[in-house]
Formats: sequence, C-alpha cells, structure tokens
Amino acid sequence: MSATVILEGMTHKMGPKGQVVVPKDMRARHGLRPGDEIDFDDTDGEIRLRRAKTKAEILDELVGSLPPSDIDPLQVLMEEKRRDREREIRKYGSY
Repeated sequence: MSATVILEGMTHKMGPKGQVVVPKDMRARHGLRPGDEIDFDDTDGEIRLRRAKTKAEILDELVGSLPPSDIDPLQVLMEEKRRDREREIRKYGSY
C-alpha cells in the first residue's frame, strides 16, 4: 500500500493547453518517465492522478487469477478436428 503525500502550499500554474508539470522529486519517487501513461480520477471534487499500470503489470496480476484447469488445449483442438472430419465425411462421404 502506498502512502498519500499531501503537499500544502505547492502550486503550479496550468499552461494554455491545460498542461501541468509534475515536480521532479514526485516523478522520481513514483517512477514517472516521459511517455508514461497517467490515470486521472475525478471524484469528490478532487482530481487525482497516478501512473497507469503497464500491460505487463496487468498481465502479471491476471496470472494465477483463474482456477487451475485439467483441460489440455491440444486434446481440445484434436477433438474439434476429429468432429470436423466426421462431419465432412457424413456430408460428402469418405474420400
């Protein structure tokens, strides 16, 4: 869990394009680099931002989230092919 840091008195002006600069020490502390994606949250009258999770981080979180399966994907594919072959034989006869 990360700690919330509230910096009183630290203000920055918004530029004409709506851009603001994240202070260098905050970028370093949170690992923000040019090109990183940022999530914005507009809740309870506050705008909060945080580094967006990378695809790799999201996938890492998903790994292991599904229950283990006894299903062998190769066996499933072979069974589908067998059924397709039987369907074609019934439809067109044997070759």
